[in-house]
Amino acid sequence: MPTIQTTTAGSLPRSQALLEAAGARTFAEDGFTWEPSADYDALLTQAVAEVVSRQRDAGITLVGDGEYGKTMASALDYGAWWSYSFQRVAGLALTGTDLFSQPRVRSGPGDVRLTSFVDRRDRHLFPGAYADPASGVSEGSPATAFPTTTGPLAYRGQDATDADVRRLTEALAPGERGFLTAIAPGSAARVWNTHYGSDEEHVWAWAEVLKEEYRRITDAGLVLQLDDPSLAESWDQVNPEPSVEDYRAFTRVRVDALNHAIEGLPREQVRLHLCWGSWHGPHVTDLPLAAILPEVLRARVGSLSFEAANARHEHEWTLWHEVDVPDDLVLVPGVVGHATNVVEHPDLVAQRLGRFVDAVGHERVIASTDCGLGGRVHPEIAWAKVEALGEGARRAGLSRARRTSAPRRGW
Repeated sequence: MPTIQTTTAGSLPRSQALLEAAGARTFAEDGFTWEPSADYDALLTQAVAEVVSRQRDAGITLVGDGEYGKTMASALDYGAWWSYSFQRVAGLALTGTDLFSQPRVRSGPGDVRLTSFVDRRDRHLFPGAYADPASGVSEGSPATAFPTTTGPLAYRGQDATDADVRRLTEALAPGERGFLTAIAPGSAARVWNTHYGSDEEHVWAWAEVLKEEYRRITDAGLVLQLDDPSLAESWDQVNPEPSVEDYRAFTRVRVDALNHAIEGLPREQVRLHLCWGSWHGPHVTDLPLAAILPEVLRARVGSLSFEAANARHEHEWTLWHEVDVPDDLVLVPGVVGHATNVVEHPDLVAQRLGRFVDAVGHERVIASTDCGLGGRVHPEIAWAKVEALGEGARRAGLSRARRTSAPRRGW
């Protein structure tokens, strides 16, 4: 029977004990670097072993650590995939200016610049929804304050990354594959910058720094997932809306920097995660996938993770039947969503998978979640979605086997 592999996009629900332990940790003098804690590390090691086992039981074949090494101190937190990097890079400091308080910036033709998060175009269209704490649009509570790049960037996260690798590899069963997430240079460089002379210089500085983290993950035999929502999501953070040509040029810098950072790594061990941001807003200002795909496909990665289940982008599956997909690229479509509490039926998951199997074959499709589920939906709902994902992939494989073995009907 054809087997369709399964994975997740990274974040999975933390237990209440882990959240409380994280919230009890203290910061160093800089105000955003977590102080080490042997008790927390021991709890974290146990939690990773449990989350790997639970994924396995749900039918996930390429398991992750749930992003547990990326501290989340509240049940609703969309930013742990990003804020962890502040702990691992020198040259950052709290200045009182961050994504929400930085000055609003206006772009012009040939001059694409990111404005503040509160100046996003989607927010301007739905100000009441974004201001209403009961609307469900809230971005949650980040675990740490967001710093500014105030000096030369340098990597200092060797021990933390090695600990992530150790916890996951110890939890894997013999022959089981695992992956760890890491932020991509373009997304990391969205912090406020007062040191580097240009946006491009800042992006490339992050690329040079993060190379070491990427290498440590792949050298351990794990799959590296590069989280880069900025490739598509930044479109909404440019005000006014730029031309597609200008935005592609802006994105090209980020893809070039990413390719530099992963140069020499085994392509089959590198996965790029593309999304439009996991907050539960209307997303009517999202960039169509077709507009960004030519640049995304330049990334020298072995697999591409992308949203294919949410209501704003599910229709774009047809694009994969229209473009020339590189022969060595594995598609990792999200077939269960992070933006709804409705748990997808396994048959719907199987149908969604069939769209991509028909485009590139079952051996080049890995079923996944749209984005991380941890910190975005209730834990009970998140795990029900993971189970629907595993069962849907099983049904998709069974359906494929029946189709290929059934005799053809004649007249």
